[in-house]
Amino acid sequence: MTEPKHLYLVDGSGYIFRAYHSLPPMTRTDGTPVNAVYGFTAMLMKLLADMDADHLAVIFDKARVSFRNEIYPLYKAQRPPPPEDLIPQFPLIREAVRAFNVPCIERDGFEADDLIATYAKRARAEGAIVTVVSSDKDLMQLVGEGVALFDPMKNRAIGPAEVFEKFGVAPDKVIDVQALAGDAVDNVPGVPGIGVKTAAQLIGEYGDLETLLARAAEIKQPKRRQSLLDHAEAARISLQLVRLRDDVEVSETLADFATAEPDAEVLAGFLAENGFRSLLARVTAVAHAKAGTTPQPAAAPADDDYVLVNTLAELGVWIAKARAAGLVAIDTETDSLKARRATLVGVSLAITPGRACYIPFAHGLRKAEGLDFDGAAPPVANIEDKAAALALLGDLLRDPGVLKVGHNLKFDLHVLANAGLSDVAPVDDTMVLSYVLDGTLHGHGMDELAGLHLGRRTITFEEVCGKGKGQITFDQVPLDKAVAYAAEDADVTLRLYLLLRDRLLKEHMVRVHETLDRPMVRILTDMEAAGVRVDALRLKALSGDFAKRMGDLEDQIHALAGHAFNVASPKQLGEVLFEEMSLTGGKKSRKTGAWSTDAQVLDQLAAEGHDLPARVLDWRQYAKLKGTYTDALVAEIDERTGRVHTTYGLTVTATGRLSSNDPNLQNIPVRSEAGRKIREAFIAAPGHLLISADYSQIELRLVAHVAGITALRQAFAEGKDIHAITASQVFGVPVEGMDPMVRRQAKAINFGIIYGISAHGLAQQLGVGRPEAAAFITAYFARFPEIRSYMETVKEEARTVGWVATPFGRRIPIPGIQDKNPAARAFAERQAINAPIQGGAADIIKRAMIALPPALEQAGLATRMLLQVHDELIFEAPEAEAETAAALVKRVMETAVTLTDDQGERTVPLEVDTGIAASWAEAH
Repeated sequence: MTEPKHLYLVDGSGYIFRAYHSLPPMTRTDGTPVNAVYGFTAMLMKLLADMDADHLAVIFDKARVSFRNEIYPLYKAQRPPPPEDLIPQFPLIREAVRAFNVPCIERDGFEADDLIATYAKRARAEGAIVTVVSSDKDLMQLVGEGVALFDPMKNRAIGPAEVFEKFGVAPDKVIDVQALAGDAVDNVPGVPGIGVKTAAQLIGEYGDLETLLARAAEIKQPKRRQSLLDHAEAARISLQLVRLRDDVEVSETLADFATAEPDAEVLAGFLAENGFRSLLARVTAVAHAKAGTTPQPAAAPADDDYVLVNTLAELGVWIAKARAAGLVAIDTETDSLKARRATLVGVSLAITPGRACYIPFAHGLRKAEGLDFDGAAPPVANIEDKAAALALLGDLLRDPGVLKVGHNLKFDLHVLANAGLSDVAPVDDTMVLSYVLDGTLHGHGMDELAGLHLGRRTITFEEVCGKGKGQITFDQVPLDKAVAYAAEDADVTLRLYLLLRDRLLKEHMVRVHETLDRPMVRILTDMEAAGVRVDALRLKALSGDFAKRMGDLEDQIHALAGHAFNVASPKQLGEVLFEEMSLTGGKKSRKTGAWSTDAQVLDQLAAEGHDLPARVLDWRQYAKLKGTYTDALVAEIDERTGRVHTTYGLTVTATGRLSSNDPNLQNIPVRSEAGRKIREAFIAAPGHLLISADYSQIELRLVAHVAGITALRQAFAEGKDIHAITASQVFGVPVEGMDPMVRRQAKAINFGIIYGISAHGLAQQLGVGRPEAAAFITAYFARFPEIRSYMETVKEEARTVGWVATPFGRRIPIPGIQDKNPAARAFAERQAINAPIQGGAADIIKRAMIALPPALEQAGLATRMLLQVHDELIFEAPEAEAETAAALVKRVMETAVTLTDDQGERTVPLEVDTGIAASWAEAH
């Protein structure tokens, strides 16, 4: 096919930088950096798999200088050179495009955008539709009939409506707006004092740039009028800079862009040469699917030596080697994903890369109904004398001279404990290592890390156990397949450990790992095992009460609507609010055409005095409490312990905070009456009491510390009411006899500043006008200029290195800090401001959690730490020692870290509030 019907034009340069900034450093075997190459290749593969185009080309910028520099020498002059480790990847990326048999287009003197505009125009002239794969605002001028942009990262199309949302004008007027507003990134001068919003208003009124400039004397605003008159020529130059050339002389024709299958040998060679084994495996799987053949389960690489160990003598040899090496990677296989309820099926060990063993304990003990292992029953050869084998393993796992390394080790520790193998130490975790180094830049599952760091496609669980209704448990897997799968897990864990450990040293992250995250593996395992007691009868009674309240609210809602409808249906609710009741402020989803009825919409309607949306909000609150907590918590009670056992995530959040799942105990509302009732159901065991220990205003204390705010530091040091002091400083009113409303305003600003609150957001929170809220923020920064200085410094740090750091050295990636989209970039800037504060608070409570168990044990106390909920810790103590334990907990938490300045002087004290009671609600 040579006549195009649908042409895809890919902005290759945009792909390159997104790929580079989204992945950590990677090198192939010869040391060449390839992180951008890997990311680019993966994105191109996905695009090729998802697109419906019959013609395709990837367009690149060839050089930094173009014809625009002849028009305006300073064009893009301030842009820094590409990172050193990205430069050698440019030719490899073009090689990747050619390996997929896709045209790779570039031309001297022109930018990729000009070539895209030229080919788009030609395609439209031939009747084809065009999709430009990019989210670059400069390309939005091309949008129109038959031409759309597609953002592959957000998986969304950008048409005229999205362009209007961004620029306030139709696509054919975008260049007029850009010429007026200028562009600091590309050094397009524009007209000083005129932003995109004002430019859109002016173009909307005058039609185009030239008409506006000709009639500039008519502008009523003196400053704006003079700026337009003074900078008219700059605006005209800017128009030339932003307008894309669609008449570039090019040698390739559209026929040259017809899609074609890649040469399998060339593509495989490219992927193999660069060490992209996971991508190679994906390409191979697609080839099998197209050919109608079934790929065989992946086998261990030829140079790997994986063996079955089923005698005590063989096990003894492996244990002796582990002791000699002082290091062993360990992984467990089970019959369930519920760690605390799982049966140990087998254990794998690795001591040196490429050599691992699998020790089966419980294979073939249940009948495998309906299974056919190549026409024969699975051979069973479990370890001889299971009790003796477990004893040997237990001695190794407790040996203080051997480091035990796992991946997501908490799971394995629970499984081993169920089998009687407890007190495993010392330990390390490759999932945690990866998280300390790269944060949330990517996931930390073993398969993903193996592909990312080792270029290796691991055997998947489904390849050995099947999927869907036919899936078997691991104890029914034939031992030859079990050995290949399980031993590989231990081997990959060991390889990852050796690689990531070296990075830890080179990147100076040892202190963070050793003092903050690594010790938490054991701490959290013990907390998860301890669980917390809940009163099932109270929860069931609350469920009944919530159900009754929901029923009463439904009756009120139906009466207000004039008829019955499904309150839980957003579609039906939207029709009632915006079609039947004709309330204003509704928005329809472009995707579904349904009215939006999220909490923000209902909150606004309720604030305007409408009863029905207010009652729906109440109904939703009770529905969430009932479904997520009262009903779910009863179902989560462990029959063996009578307690609820959450699972903490160490490697999930961007800032280092812990997450809680199955069930989530961190999001139970604390301010509502209903939320407090749920906490009343969390109770101490008979003869015990719960202790709540909560850091007081820890994030505000950290703001005062990191920003060096003298007035706030002094207020905290003197134990004064920080919100009253802030109100006094900002609004000039005395603390004594202060109006509570004034203190509330200061409190909202204090906490809002941490999260980068806008004047609009503060206005909504305080119920005041936007100008008044803006004045509050201005006054705040005027009184505490250190805050503004901190914000600008931390944003610049993020722009320079791509991450920010907590006071304790944790690095938090801010991947969107260079995003061309202003909204995305502003969000990233707010992240950069808040992350060191929230992350610092998380680091402090981790330090306390690590220090508390040995402190309690040394004091001879039986008190146990049960829960962590953000800045709060919950303990269970025998009644007789509760007061003593609470005092010790308070002392340890307040001294877990000392916040000091450059001279070693303490800046801000930490303060902990404690409470003792029979229930969580009473203790907090």
